[in-house]
Amino acid sequence: MDPEACFTLAYAAFSLCFVFTPSEVRSAGLTVQHLFSEWLGSEDLRFIQHHIRRSTLTLLLHCCLPLGYYVGMCFASPEQNLLYVHQAPAGWQLYFSVSLAVLLVSCVLALHWSRRGWENHPICRALSTHAQPQSSWRAVASSINTEFRRIDKFSSGCQSARVIVTDTWVMKVSTYSLHVALHQDCHLTVTDSRQHSLSPELNAPVQILTISVASLNPRVQPFHIRLKSTEYLELQEKLHAPIRNAANVVIHLTMSELFLETFKTYVKMNAVYKCPSGQCAVPLQELEPCIGCMQASAGVKLLRLCQADGDGECQECFCRPMWCLTCMGKWFASRQDQQQPETWLSSRVPCPTCRAKFCILDVCSVE
Repeated sequence: MDPEACFTLAYAAFSLCFVFTPSEVRSAGLTVQHLFSEWLGSEDLRFIQHHIRRSTLTLLLHCCLPLGYYVGMCFASPEQNLLYVHQAPAGWQLYFSVSLAVLLVSCVLALHWSRRGWENHPICRALSTHAQPQSSWRAVASSINTEFRRIDKFSSGCQSARVIVTDTWVMKVSTYSLHVALHQDCHLTVTDSRQHSLSPELNAPVQILTISVASLNPRVQPFHIRLKSTEYLELQEKLHAPIRNAANVVIHLTMSELFLETFKTYVKMNAVYKCPSGQCAVPLQELEPCIGCMQASAGVKLLRLCQADGDGECQECFCRPMWCLTCMGKWFASRQDQQQPETWLSSRVPCPTCRAKFCILDVCSVE
């Protein structure tokens, strides 16, 4: 691969990681907050001022990326003579002009924001909508800074996509902005839910809720926050008003509930067990009731399918179908280490009847 292509791929990967900051990059400290922590100041002491500077610096650095690519190509492809812009190919001259214009516009915008003590910054303008008639955004910022220092605040998410709820304020921190709403003025509504069988960060199932925050103040723009369903109760306790569920979303409040949904999904992908005439001589809907709940019909059978005979810990189960899928999933979850949910999907548990060990791959739906 030629040097230009290698540099292009490497710079594209660097830019994506710098802009979207995956967990590996954050853990390595390669973020704007960590690299420029001295200039940004302490978030705990001056929350609003920290994010005013952070959002401005983030905008400038992101706008430097296109021009940085041009500078890097000057050394990756010296034969194109890119160091002398007037001698460069026409396409590169256009790219340089656009990149430089983007950077200059961002500098002018940052300078405009910083005038009159940052009064023109979008965060300050957003805070001014909550200020009293004889007050300014600085009074609102002081109130938020004070409440943020308290240890009982609710906080969820990473640094560039965080939800913070204090005694008075609901806030969403994003890459370039900060959304703020008063408890007493806002209505929160659950609008959507996404179920993930495996979270890359937690290595466990997760449900992400999308909640709309709409304020009675017409000058406050509505915004959306996202958080894990297991944090829903903690958010409710911090708010002064109930959260409406307009979309009738089923919210899984515990890890066991989340795992149960994931368990059912994996079982549906397993092989189907066809009952021999001696065990299921009647249609499935007329099978004997599940001995766990006595409500649903028995609908699962344990078959050793995950490994060849003689290998691994799983054992052969000779029990007839006696459990429904929900009860089997609850049994599986109850036998897990509650402090290590990342091991649940790969673990083995004993059959609730004969104690033969099995894993998720051995659970088959009855047909």
